[in-house]
Amino acid sequence: MAHQTPLGSSASHVSCLDLWREKNDQLVRQAKVAQDSSLPMRRQQLAQDALEGLRGLLCSLRGLPATVSVLPLELTVICNFITLRANLAQGFTEDLAQDIQQGLERVLETQGQLEARLEHGLWGLWDSTLRVSSLLPELLPALHHLAGLQAALWLTTNCLGDLTLLLQTLTVSQSRASEDMLLLLKTWRPPAEESDAPLTLQDARGLRDVLLTAFAYRQGLQELITGSLPKALSSLHEAASGLCPRSLLVQVYTALGTCLRKMGSPQRALLYLVAALKEGSTWGPPLLEASRLYQQLGNIAAEIESLELLVEALSITRIPEARQLLIEVELLLPQPDPASPLHCGTQSQAKYLLASRCLQTGRAADAAEHYLDLLALLLDGSEPKFSPPPCPPGPCVPELFLEAAAALIQAGRAQDALTVCEELLSRTSFLLPKRPRLWEDARRRTKESPHCSHWVSATHLLQGQAWVQLGAQKEAISEYSRCLELLFRATPKDKEQGPASSCEQGCTSDMALQQLQTAALISRGLEWVALGQDTKALQDFLLSVQMCPGNQDASYHLLQTLRRLDRRDEATALWRRLEAQTELPQENTAWSFPLYLETCLGWIRPPDRETLCEEFQTSGDL
Repeated sequence: MAHQTPLGSSASHVSCLDLWREKNDQLVRQAKVAQDSSLPMRRQQLAQDALEGLRGLLCSLRGLPATVSVLPLELTVICNFITLRANLAQGFTEDLAQDIQQGLERVLETQGQLEARLEHGLWGLWDSTLRVSSLLPELLPALHHLAGLQAALWLTTNCLGDLTLLLQTLTVSQSRASEDMLLLLKTWRPPAEESDAPLTLQDARGLRDVLLTAFAYRQGLQELITGSLPKALSSLHEAASGLCPRSLLVQVYTALGTCLRKMGSPQRALLYLVAALKEGSTWGPPLLEASRLYQQLGNIAAEIESLELLVEALSITRIPEARQLLIEVELLLPQPDPASPLHCGTQSQAKYLLASRCLQTGRAADAAEHYLDLLALLLDGSEPKFSPPPCPPGPCVPELFLEAAAALIQAGRAQDALTVCEELLSRTSFLLPKRPRLWEDARRRTKESPHCSHWVSATHLLQGQAWVQLGAQKEAISEYSRCLELLFRATPKDKEQGPASSCEQGCTSDMALQQLQTAALISRGLEWVALGQDTKALQDFLLSVQMCPGNQDASYHLLQTLRRLDRRDEATALWRRLEAQTELPQENTAWSFPLYLETCLGWIRPPDRETLCEEFQTSGDL
């Protein structure tokens, strides 16, 4: 009968450790083979097999007593397991923190300090472990590697206080307890691994470089969002000079361009945006930022071209590059935030931005086509593909219809505008109460009906303008009257209605509603003028001035009408009031109205306002 060595003997430990170390090295090599595979399914299977092998190996090591001879291998296996598991899961899961905890507890067991488990949280366990690590130099390389993984986990979960304490302890001799995370990461010097150490997927120094780049980028982006531009510039430069993959370098260069644009250095910003476009195939963020830069410079043609390229870039489906089976910088970054200046959204959102900017900059024909493309996504059953930009400044879907109709009218396509308006009415008007006495109950039951009434009112206003363009003045007056009837009957008070949602605020603010009423009154008054009925026009213009006293367009239309009716005294008094208003210091209040309303207000501005002013200034008399 062959002699057997007892499992608990020293010889057995040595034999098992040699076998398990070889197993660890073999699994690491397998993972690296998987990493180099060009076949996605084979790559995934090899990596998953390696992960399961590391899990089994870790269970075997934990079956041994915690000793200084066992722990270097055990901690290395933990690090390899966490690295591969986080990569395959594309994030750190809660059970990985438990693996770290068990590794630290095993270290403390070698010193008989079991009482220091989790009395002060996971940081307390680290504090106790690092205090005794000076007595265990054999464990320092593996402990620093594990600390790097802990730092990555705390960075992704925003436990920055614990992360700072950990780095301060790791760099106590160099950093003098600094709280500057970038400085702490720079001064952290993980011990070099011995040449005969077990193989690792990623060493501690490589992990430190990843942490440094990830934190610099995260901090720079946050400083950019909060307006700390000089600090953001420094942090982003740090990220760009670090271990930055090409896909992230596009983001970093774009953020640097944003920062420099806001700091008043557009030419330097443009250089970074060009570099971002050259660096990779993710062109969305730099193209969006380029459009903002050109808008700031007043170069409308370049701005529109950038937005057109953005729409095209977002239409291309790109196959993501195979990631390395390591902790990479992208793994430590938060999910894209819609509020981030680097968020370029979907193709439909870019298309909306292009359409709205075309409308705002006088390119009505192009705007009309882009809006029709967006509406097609809704009307052909492709609605899930369409997602308006987050509000503000993006529109609700009804406002998208209204903007489309306004663009079509501006482009001289009145009949198409009427079709769009009819489609919107078919989708919204049935929500309106049929009898006036039900209106108050409707406002109490649901918040959709009051907002719907504003959209329906605006639709009638746009229909009126379309009929004007078609030369049908009676139909236009009828639509304007319907608009005013709905506005005067259905306008809710803010207190009754409660707070509006973000995409409804522009439509329901008191100022916007006043302007909508004024636009309808002036529009109807202009049609009365065209029909030679100045008395009726006078009533609408007077009411518009009463509704919105500060609206000078209404006052000038009223002034012209008084003059035509030979009501000299009233016209002179009104002119003097207008002159007094222009001499007063103007309040620097920038009201933000929905784009369709801004467009409507542009249609009612008196074209001969300057001429009228000159006549009054020279004659002072009617």
